[in-house]
Amino acid sequence: MKRNIRLTVATNVFLAVLLLIVGAICFFPLGVSTAGKLSDRVYYEGNRDSGYVSLMFNVYWGTEYIPQILDTLDEYGVKSTFFIGGSWADDNAEMLREIVKRGHELGNHGYFHKDQDTLSYEKNTEEIRVCGELVYTLTGVQPTLFAPPSGAYSEDTVNAADALGYKTILWSKDTIDWRDHDRSLIISRATKDVSGGDLILMHPTAETAQALASVLLEYSQKGLEAVPVSVNISGIEKA
Repeated sequence: MKRNIRLTVATNVFLAVLLLIVGAICFFPLGVSTAGKLSDRVYYEGNRDSGYVSLMFNVYWGTEYIPQILDTLDEYGVKSTFFIGGSWADDNAEMLREIVKRGHELGNHGYFHKDQDTLSYEKNTEEIRVCGELVYTLTGVQPTLFAPPSGAYSEDTVNAADALGYKTILWSKDTIDWRDHDRSLIISRATKDVSGGDLILMHPTAETAQALASVLLEYSQKGLEAVPVSVNISGIEKA
């Protein structure tokens, strides 16, 4: 009788432990972060309680349009963030230094413009690290913001950026100027329903250079101040 009781108790304990293990696996699957959604670790916008907006220029080409963009930014007293592709920087060191000389912020845009969501952690690390090291070597500026090419990222991308000391940046408004070479459309996409905290994605195209003054004028008329991305996201805590 006592043996049966001991067997019953042991069986119940075993079942209880098994249930706990199964429950833990259901709620905390192996290999999946429990620190929140991946998107919660990425900046899609800045401080919505501010009057700040940020123009983000992703640069892998369009060198010939950058001087006009810089002149217009100077004219309006605006500082922006230029996310630099490493392969572009390697071929355009003087233009890169001119961007820094004008007082703008540099970000990292990877070296070869790869879809980083398809890369391993090691390859993500290499793309980001090599670009950052090159930018630092050419300018003495160490970027702290990383914008994944095409907005493509995975957990490996964000983890690699984190490990290298970068915040991962996306956008809240996209002018799609690389595809739609239409000045009016660029202005509309950059300004429609714009509000504090917006991060506006642009590229150095002829039409963007032409549209920029109108975009900045509208921001000013709406009481918005265009600032670098790091200023816009300041104070926002991520998981």
